[in-house]
Amino acid sequence: MQGIHLTADLSGCRNNLQLMSDDAGLRQACLGLVNNCGLTVVGDTFVKFPGMGDAPGGVTGTILLAESHLALHTWPEQSAVTLDVYVCNFSSDNSKKASQLLEAMTAMFDPAQVHHQSLRRGEVGAVHPTQNLGQEWLNEHSAYAYQLGPVLYREQSPYQLIEVHESPQFGRLFRLDGDYMTSEKEEFFYHEALVHPAAASHGKVAQVLILGGGDGGAAEELLKYPSVQRVVIAELDEVVIRVAREYFQNIHHGALDDPRVEVRIGDGLAYVRDTSERFDLVLLDLTDPDTPASALYTAEFFSSVKKLLNPGGAMVLHTASPIFRPDVVSMLYQRLKNNFNIVAPMGLYIPLYGAYWSFAVCSNDLDPRKADASQIADAIATAGLTDLNYYNPSTHQGLFALPGYFQKLLD
Repeated sequence: MQGIHLTADLSGCRNNLQLMSDDAGLRQACLGLVNNCGLTVVGDTFVKFPGMGDAPGGVTGTILLAESHLALHTWPEQSAVTLDVYVCNFSSDNSKKASQLLEAMTAMFDPAQVHHQSLRRGEVGAVHPTQNLGQEWLNEHSAYAYQLGPVLYREQSPYQLIEVHESPQFGRLFRLDGDYMTSEKEEFFYHEALVHPAAASHGKVAQVLILGGGDGGAAEELLKYPSVQRVVIAELDEVVIRVAREYFQNIHHGALDDPRVEVRIGDGLAYVRDTSERFDLVLLDLTDPDTPASALYTAEFFSSVKKLLNPGGAMVLHTASPIFRPDVVSMLYQRLKNNFNIVAPMGLYIPLYGAYWSFAVCSNDLDPRKADASQIADAIATAGLTDLNYYNPSTHQGLFALPGYFQKLLD
């Protein structure tokens, strides 16, 4: 019975007002949106109520789903609609589909004001069963959750559902399509691992390309190096940049507006294909390989990135969890080893991702594993890196010290 229950109260609606009193038209519109979101219709009922005076009557509609239901009520005289989407997650996680449906229904009426609520259902035995938990699946057998806290911002961009929450555990927290991306209080685990092992080993990083990275956290870490002259952020979704500027100052610390940073909105795949520039580092700061970013994890794309590297340069990326997605990790490392002479795997626990996570530094020349503690200490001192929270000479070595099961997976 475990599932998610989403509601939305819409007021000041500006679009499709005629549908509020058209039961047949509203039915067809709702069925189309349900099908587009990949949910399964098993029945429906739409009833138009008589009007009062000159005001048309509203409509109550219910669509029964194999996953549960969609219900809505319209008040044409008030330009208002209430929405109710409930899906169970017994055999698979339908949370994203529910969120997409609610956002699509909301967009159809274009309200001036929206009040969202989200409730996890069926959390039997939970310590705080009434609190708003954001669950994410690690694989088909395993999931984890954090209390999300109040919604500060939510928008369905052309590419993804973007959410900002005020999390009691991690401060401001960023989600895309229901998946955790970053947060104020623990972002350093991910961003310092992504940037510093390669940057400190290189020693003279000047030109950097970040594919993705719209939260600005990776750019902020790079700008700590006085040698860095230019950072290009190729981010697909301009809404991510806009939201980061407004809500995640404590992650990027103004890096998105630093004169050394150039933000390019558009397809990273096309940018890599078309550019003639060369870089000392290329960071793939992307969503997971099973998301729309999958085209940026192919062997062909890795080969294209390799051509952009200056001598001694490196590509760095995260490569999923070896515990929960060993198939993905193994596949990615095979593709990387087919393209680069040196593939240096790393691993660390990332709190927001709920697991031990893997990364890789890939190069034809640079092997960060050969940098000893004294070399890393000198690089940190030379760059004046005084505000690091994870990375230091000891953790540099530790990142490349792989557990046995991880090493066997790669072998």
